Amino acid sequence: MGLFSRRRDDASTETDESALERDAEADVDDLNEPGASGPWDLSELPEDQEDVPRIDLGALQIPAVDGMQLRMEQAPDGTVTAVVLALGGSALELRAFAAPRTAGIWDELRGDIADELAGNGARYEESYGEYGTELVAHLPMRGPDGTTTTGTIRFLGIDGPRWFLRGVLQGHAASSEQSAQALREVLRGIVVVRDGQARPPREILPLHAPGAAAGPEAEDLPGIDPLAPGPTIAEVR
Repeated sequence: MGLFSRRRDDASTETDESALERDAEADVDDLNEPGASGPWDLSELPEDQEDVPRIDLGALQIPAVDGMQLRMEQAPDGTVTAVVLALGGSALELRAFAAPRTAGIWDELRGDIADELAGNGARYEESYGEYGTELVAHLPMRGPDGTTTTGTIRFLGIDGPRWFLRGVLQGHAASSEQSAQALREVLRGIVVVRDGQARPPREILPLHAPGAAAGPEAEDLPGIDPLAPGPTIAEVR
């Protein structure tokens, strides 16, 4: 989809080495767009993925993985706005948004997140991942016991056809690729269901609690309670 920024071609100043690096990044970007590997739009789901057991949450269908815990996040009015997946001692928060048909919103949204982080005195840097640019933030976080510490979280953005999926890795997965492998594999198996309703960009796509379908068995993850509110970013909304 070419929605992530790449190096600017400049024949007068660019070295052969930088050109090769740019082309390699472009190849990775193309291979990891929605549709080449998950997350998939429901209309583009490959046949070999159709029989994979998934938990139906409305706009998101999450692969059912043994040991994974699931918690729904709600707005004050009771509307479900996000799902948090806990696996292997780390967590992944997912929110699905409406997006324009012809353009992605991650570049713009990432800039807004960075501005808000900077305005609250948090440190952050950009990192290149399998879906393009990721934002790694180091900021004060308030845990369930009320204490405040400095934690690392990683923002991921995936632009799809008329939808945008934002992921936030927490725990060891935010800073360790090895710890993040299990949750990233779950992310690759997600299906996004964009309804036909006209929605403005950035409007949250509707989610609901899992139905009667059997979900995965949960494991005991120290430090992460899937039924309790997750860590809150202090002063960053």
